[in-house]
Amino acid sequence: MIPTKALGICGSPRKGNSYFLLKKAIEGAKKVNPKAVKTEIYSIKGKTFHPCIACSYCVKHEGQCIHRDDFEELRDKWLKADVILYSVPVYHMGIPGQLKCFIDRLGNSMFGMFRSKFPAIKDNLPKMFKIIGSIAQGIHIFSGQEHTITNLINHALIMQSIPVTGDLWESYIGVGGWTSNVIEKDGLEKLIQKGDMSAEATIRASQVLGRRAVELAMIIQSGLLACKDILKEEPIYHPLLTWMEEKKKRLV
Repeated sequence: MIPTKALGICGSPRKGNSYFLLKKAIEGAKKVNPKAVKTEIYSIKGKTFHPCIACSYCVKHEGQCIHRDDFEELRDKWLKADVILYSVPVYHMGIPGQLKCFIDRLGNSMFGMFRSKFPAIKDNLPKMFKIIGSIAQGIHIFSGQEHTITNLINHALIMQSIPVTGDLWESYIGVGGWTSNVIEKDGLEKLIQKGDMSAEATIRASQVLGRRAVELAMIIQSGLLACKDILKEEPIYHPLLTWMEEKKKRLV
C-alpha cells in the first residue's frame, strides 16, 4: 500500500475550537490505516504571512517569494501532502486573513515553480490531485460557515485538486459547526460535555471527513499508477506521476 500523508492546517490565530475539530479530523484520517497514513498538524498561530503584492518575483524565481516569512515552510508541507484538511473559524463571513494570504501566494508560487514544465506562452499548473477537506465553525448558527467552505472548495479547484465532503446528513459540502454563541476557545468541548446534539454532529462529521479524504486519496493514487502509461503523454501529469513513482520506490 502506498503511504499517504494527511496535513491538517488550522487557520485560526488562536488554539481553540478550530484546532479541536482539526484533531478530530486527523484522528479519522489516521484510523483508515495507522501504519500507512502519516499525519501532521500545522497551526498558523504565531506565524507570519504577508499579503501577496503581485510583484511576480515568484514567477521569475521558480516559486520563491519576495517576502521572508513562514509562507515557504507551509507551502512545502502542502506540496508533500496527499490530503489537506483545513479547519478555520469564520471571520467576517470568510477565511481568516492570515490563511487567505497563504492561499493567495500559494497559487502564484506554484506558477513560478512549475513554469518550466509548460510552453513559455502558456501559464499553467500541473494536476495536483490533493484531496482537500474543509471545516468551518462560527459562534452563531448562520454566520458564514457554508460561504467559508465554498471559498476553500474554490481554492481546491484552482489548485487542480479535489474537494471532498464527509457523509450526509452531517456534511453536505464540508463540515460546518457553531458554538451556540459561546465565545470561549474551548466552547465546543464544553458543549460536548453537556451532550449538545449540534456539537456532537460536528465532531462526527469532522472524523468522517478525515476518513473519506484519505480513502479518496488512496483511490486516486492507485488509479494514477494504473493509468500512468496513458497519462505520461500529458505534461500536466508529469510532476504528479514523478512524485507517485518516488513514493512507490520507497516501499521496495
